[in-house]
Amino acid sequence: MQRAILVLVTVLLGAAWAMAETTLEKIVRTGTITIGTRTGSPPFAYINRQNEWVGFSIDLVEQAIVPALSRTLGKPVKLDKKETAPQTRIPLLTSHAVDLIAETMTDTRSRREAVDFSLTFFVTGAQFLVKKESPIKGIKDIAGRRVAAQQGSTNAKIIRERVPKTRLQEFPDQPTAFQALAQGQVDAYTNDGIQLAGLKAKSPRPDEWKIVGDFYSYEPYGMALRKNESDFRQLVNLGLMEAIESGKYFELYDKWLGPKGEVPYPLTPETRRFLQMQVVPK
Repeated sequence: MQRAILVLVTVLLGAAWAMAETTLEKIVRTGTITIGTRTGSPPFAYINRQNEWVGFSIDLVEQAIVPALSRTLGKPVKLDKKETAPQTRIPLLTSHAVDLIAETMTDTRSRREAVDFSLTFFVTGAQFLVKKESPIKGIKDIAGRRVAAQQGSTNAKIIRERVPKTRLQEFPDQPTAFQALAQGQVDAYTNDGIQLAGLKAKSPRPDEWKIVGDFYSYEPYGMALRKNESDFRQLVNLGLMEAIESGKYFELYDKWLGPKGEVPYPLTPETRRFLQMQVVPK
């Protein structure tokens, strides 16, 4: 009995110590930054045909943020990845299971109550994926229809508020939502336009699907961090700013989202200017 109590106390003390450790202290101690990211959201983070975990947001961490951390901390920093989904990413972050969420997470005021965000690294908006013959053309057409969304997404929240008569069905991740659409269980799947473009491009028969509707939301993607860790947030932002300033960001954008990228998604002049305006003077 005494041994069991001793083990429990040791575990609790270890957990408390880990919770008291800052992210930068943990990275210095382990030489590793652990990010939470997706496995099925091309081109941001997904498993490719070679079974490699790749994507735009992963490259941004590996080629922009990790070098900034390594240079500042004076030691090599390795990258580790864990899978996250909309309903698990904040709990994994606040429980210290991951150090940074680097995927398709929209920076919102309500989420800022639980986590902090980096500067914006991508901008998109919500639309609908439907079968080619569908009469749905946008948000004005979904009342009374079955619409799939991801659990914990901003899209689901907006649909409930703006079109309460929609028969909204929430799914744990994008592959299961798309499967429901493909099997006819729902009439449309709503998500950020860029995610729908990736899903359509990677589907077995892309010509069977179309993305419809004007943006009905504004979705600025940021990388999420634990609250009140300004030193770590500054280094994350430093890496992103240096990548934008040097052109590395736009090189990676073209790799993943350019005309010959995994999911072509043109970078508008307005978005380019917005990204550049986030880079503060040295």
